[in-house]
Order: sequence, then C-alpha cells, then structure tokens
Amino acid sequence: MQNFIMAKKIFDVATHILVPKHNILSEKEKNSLYEKYGITFKDLPKIFLNDPAIKQLKPKTGDVIKILKKSLTAGNAEYYRGVISE
Repeated sequence: MQNFIMAKKIFDVATHILVPKHNILSEKEKNSLYEKYGITFKDLPKIFLNDPAIKQLKPKTGDVIKILKKSLTAGNAEYYRGVISE
C-alpha cells in the first residue's frame, strides 16, 4: 500500500503523452460556447471533479473544461465537459 501511495505522488497523469491538454474556460468563453451551440451546462457531457486529468487545474463544480486532442483527420479537435462533483 505504501508503494502505491508513493507512486501516486510521483506520477502526474496530466503530463502523460496520451492525456490531451485540458483547460478551464473563463466565464466569457463559457457564455460564448453556450451561445454558439445553443446549449446550457446541463447539455454538456460531464467530467468528475476528482478526475485525475483535471485535478491539477483545481476546477470547481460548474466549470467547463476544454479538451484539445490531436486528430489525424481534423488536425486538432476540441471537446467540452461540464465539471460535476459526483
């Protein structure tokens, strides 16, 4: 058990090569996203507050996360997730 805890402290999932870049949107960016797509927070796919990929961002419930993934066909693809507590 102690080795697992030690490994958890050393390894930051967010820096792994297979984990795409995550950012928290500002209020202005959130409102622009909602307006552009005619959606609200409840319409977004969700991500948990304690998800290892966003933990270092220190998100709050209600934040919107922008995920940037590299795509062979689209170049860069953007995904959005609403943060929920559980």
